[in-house]
Amino acid sequence: MARESDAEEVEYGDRAPAFELPGADGRTYDLEFFDDHDALLVVFMCNHCPYVQAKFDVMNAIAADYADVAVVGINSNDAEAYPEDALEKMIEYVDRGEIDITAYLRDETAAVARAYGAVCTPDPFLFENDDGVFRLAYHGRFDDAMNPDDEPAGEPGGDVRDAIDAVLAGEAPEETFVPSRGCSIKWP
Repeated sequence: MARESDAEEVEYGDRAPAFELPGADGRTYDLEFFDDHDALLVVFMCNHCPYVQAKFDVMNAIAADYADVAVVGINSNDAEAYPEDALEKMIEYVDRGEIDITAYLRDETAAVARAYGAVCTPDPFLFENDDGVFRLAYHGRFDDAMNPDDEPAGEPGGDVRDAIDAVLAGEAPEETFVPSRGCSIKWP
């Protein structure tokens, strides 16, 4: 089922809600882990959703192209009901290189997704590092390819890339909210 994210729990300029989550690499991550980056792209995602799978290459490319941006995937889906989204499967996706981002984290209780106001996968939130405080600069779609088989009119991930470029240039991204579309988060 396709769902558009129109959640507004975290608003522009707000601090990123704190988290401490296990990663697919065996480490535990919190916001402070990413303090050495100029920006933090948090993407609520999972393994099984075709909308997310269509953006794997986009997320991997953004992580590769922007050394100053931490790209962090957070999987909040109910792994009992959706075994493909269990931590063990996340590890397999990372080990195979299908997901090659800064960190891929497991939000077992979905508390972090609720704190951010995420409702679908993928749901990207871009935060700028404001003297050690990550503040929301962009929330919306990756690009105008809203369905898994669609090709974007411009560069893949163009909306997020434009927002990243603005943040890295010390400018505010456009605040026009165009929601992401994807599978609904499967709440535990």
